[in-house]
Amino acid sequence: MRDRVRSSSARGMTVKDDWRAWLSEEKDVVFRSHVRQLEISYNMLSVSLDEALALRQGGRLAKASLAVCVTPDLCNRFAHPLVALLWSLSEHAKHHGTVPNAAPLDPSNFQGIRGQRAALFNSLFCRVLLSERSQFLYKISTLGEMVDDLNNDFCAAATDIAKGTSVDFDLEWQAVDAAHYDLNTCLREAIVLLKSFLMALPDNELEAFQATVCTQLGVSKPKKLTFAQRLIRHRRMAAIGGE
Repeated sequence: MRDRVRSSSARGMTVKDDWRAWLSEEKDVVFRSHVRQLEISYNMLSVSLDEALALRQGGRLAKASLAVCVTPDLCNRFAHPLVALLWSLSEHAKHHGTVPNAAPLDPSNFQGIRGQRAALFNSLFCRVLLSERSQFLYKISTLGEMVDDLNNDFCAAATDIAKGTSVDFDLEWQAVDAAHYDLNTCLREAIVLLKSFLMALPDNELEAFQATVCTQLGVSKPKKLTFAQRLIRHRRMAAIGGE
């Protein structure tokens, strides 16, 4: 993925336009900082998991189980700031009326059944949301819930493997691998959302957004909407989407 910089930002007509467009210098610094921090956390998780998977494929099951024991903590360290960033985008957009572009999630980009189902529902439901703002908020809440669920799935499976308490180790390894894959997809989607958000964000609101991110990162577990809350809220948004 590649981004550009210029003296000012201007929201494009589509997500692709936003991604290809230039960010102002101040926004580019913010964008690169958030992406770098998330990439570092994700890469630490990936390296550790790849090592464990390689040991398993080599038949060194005991060492593979030992290697995987560090991954739940690394997954938590990655998932928490990702959810915090997503929630910060949502909070700022709701309180300041920011209207970024957003494309529906594609089920084919997810490996696990949970991720595919959530992406399919997001794709279908976004078609009935009348405003771009409500589509953006709904996608964020979907991604945030997915990251939280995938993190829980990953940690539960990896912990069972490490403790040797799993009934079906092959199934647990598959669950860990699928959750890791889908977390990567969520990260890529979040990065694109962040770029579109910054394209639409007025320059004088950049500091306020950064303050929101810092606040959310300080929370032990970022607040999220439940499925029922999201459904009720976005049905209400759809009804007034033209406002």
